This record gives sequence, structure tokens and C-alpha cells, in this order.
Amino acid sequence: MVVETGKIKRQEVKMLNRKLLELSGVLNVESFDNEEFLLETEMGYLMIKGSNLHIKNLSLEQGLVAIEGLVNELAYVDGGSGSKSKGFLGKLFK
Repeated sequence: MVVETGKIKRQEVKMLNRKLLELSGVLNVESFDNEEFLLETEMGYLMIKGSNLHIKNLSLEQGLVAIEGLVNELAYVDGGSGSKSKGFLGKLFK
């Protein structure tokens, strides 16, 4: 859990049989297709890779996203390490 200026940030990740992924703490859906999602979350940018991925449910007001499909990988790709001068997309597409 991360505490920042009095506000507690929280994220919950729930996966059922690699076929249903439910996330809380989602701020924005940056990009998506049937093989990859990039989400901005309370804990940083989260990349989800798989096949036949699609949004089952989306409520940015509540910070909730549900994704269906075969999930192969979850990875946080925030800029916590490395050079900040390259920017987020520069690090993502090395």
C-alpha cells in the first residue's frame, strides 16, 4: 500500500482461471486491442498481454475494469527506474 499526501492508494487485482481479470484503482485505459491492454492505475501503468482480450465491464468513475480473454502476462511498466528523459513511450518501445 502506498500513502501519498494523506490519500491512500489502493489497487485490487482478481483473476479467475486466466480468463477473467477484474481490476480496481484504474484511472484510464490508455490503449487496447485483442492482444494487449495498457491501463493507467493508482499503482502505475499496467500492461496486460494475452489473446482474444476484450473489455467486459468498464467504470472509470469507480476505477473498475473487467477484461475477458486468455491472460498471459501482467506487468507494471511505470517509470520508476531508468532514464526519465526517454519518456514513458520511449521505455515501452525499446
